[in-house]
Amino acid sequence: EAFNAGARLRDEKTFANPRNAAAGSLRQLNPAMTAQRPLAIYCYGIGACEGMDLPDSHMEQLELLRQFGCRVSAESQVVTGLAGCQAYYESMQRRRQSLPFEIDGVVYKVDSRALQQVLGFVARAPRFACAHKFPAAEEMTSLLGVDFQVGRTGALTPVARLKPVSVAGVTVSNATLHNMDEIARKDIRIGDVVIIRRAGDVIPEVVSVVMEQRPEQTQGIALPAHCPVCSADVARESGEAVARCTGGLFCKAQLKRMVWHFASRKAMAIDGLGRVLIDLLVDVGLLTDVSDLYGLTLKTLAGLPRMGIKSAENLLIALENSKKTTFHRFIYALGIREIGEASARVLASHFNDFPSLQAASTEQLLALNDIGPVGAAYVTHFFAQEHNVAVVNKLIAYGVHWPVQQTVSADTSHAFYKKTVVLTGTLVSMSREEAKAALLARGAKVTGSVSAKTDYVVAGSEAGSKLSNALALGVPVLTEEELMALLSHTPFE
Repeated sequence: EAFNAGARLRDEKTFANPRNAAAGSLRQLNPAMTAQRPLAIYCYGIGACEGMDLPDSHMEQLELLRQFGCRVSAESQVVTGLAGCQAYYESMQRRRQSLPFEIDGVVYKVDSRALQQVLGFVARAPRFACAHKFPAAEEMTSLLGVDFQVGRTGALTPVARLKPVSVAGVTVSNATLHNMDEIARKDIRIGDVVIIRRAGDVIPEVVSVVMEQRPEQTQGIALPAHCPVCSADVARESGEAVARCTGGLFCKAQLKRMVWHFASRKAMAIDGLGRVLIDLLVDVGLLTDVSDLYGLTLKTLAGLPRMGIKSAENLLIALENSKKTTFHRFIYALGIREIGEASARVLASHFNDFPSLQAASTEQLLALNDIGPVGAAYVTHFFAQEHNVAVVNKLIAYGVHWPVQQTVSADTSHAFYKKTVVLTGTLVSMSREEAKAALLARGAKVTGSVSAKTDYVVAGSEAGSKLSNALALGVPVLTEEELMALLSHTPFE
């Protein structure tokens, strides 16, 4: 509040909450500006440590940090059992408003460092810690109307338009209603006074209706019979909570989301193709399917509003660069329902080319790990549609290609055979995707998280938390040079 008060006097931007203020300050390109911000840190643990032995107790480690002069929260306590956890949670919830900082819950941690090492980490968090959130902040407001948004797969999501209200420092005017089943279960009507909250203190949602304040004149919420974007029929399959537009790529809303997915970093990775430009290209009729991207010309692009020659040239270069891809990225980019990155990798590893994948039977697909009956059905349905096959053939005709994977028989004597390996950081001699393929070909299992069961962590430049986790758990860390030597059976120098 003090910072915002000063910012208002200087006619500068204010922040909605401390989290936004801290994040915005740290993202400043000018470090002098960051230094002027009143930031503070509370230390909550120790990662890697060399040259001294750490106490086995996490609480004792926090005390050690305090002795070193680090700021540590005075609210940490050692408790026993679920009853102790619940009592601490309730105590902190009562005292929440009196703390010198904002919190949205508490974290329970295993106190024993030895047990922490046994439990290990997943990709983003330790297994030995668990968050217990406080109930989200709630406010009352009026439901003014409902719009339906159309997603990439045609899913219609009802969105509540609300009388603006401040919830935990953030002005909320829209909130998700999830689906028609939820609307019916909560008996939500247009004109109602509703309770909204920011789920996880982030996503606004309508929790319930204040029935005692329901006006006499309210309006029920009906699922539209036709898509609000393309006017195609709306269908709802038996057993599904979600209704979908049947317009496919003839629906501009679906086409825009499909192009965005196709161009995304984990798919075709087309730099510079953002949502605003995609919307424009679809709206003016330059894109009727994703293959039209590769037919764009400098003259056409440069003539678009706010585009210009240089921007058009950069986009064309990015499009050309994206033509060289990998088979699993290409499969993922097609946007087949229920086929995410992991499933796309499985398909690519078993079907080295498009004709083989297109011809795959349901039985062949079900024989693969991680491909279930729903995913298999969507794959066969996708390739049974002539227009989908036509789009794929057009993409290949435009020059989209990928290297044919060479099947390498795993050498049971190889250093990586049946070893669990985690890659982190940037590699110079090859991409992480290429390194992963090389490791898999030699019988390794490549995972995304570090645990006590991890055999090696390969650390490139700018390695992140996975390296810290490996050092804390005592997992062997390989440099890129050591990785390349092991891949080629060359001993370390």
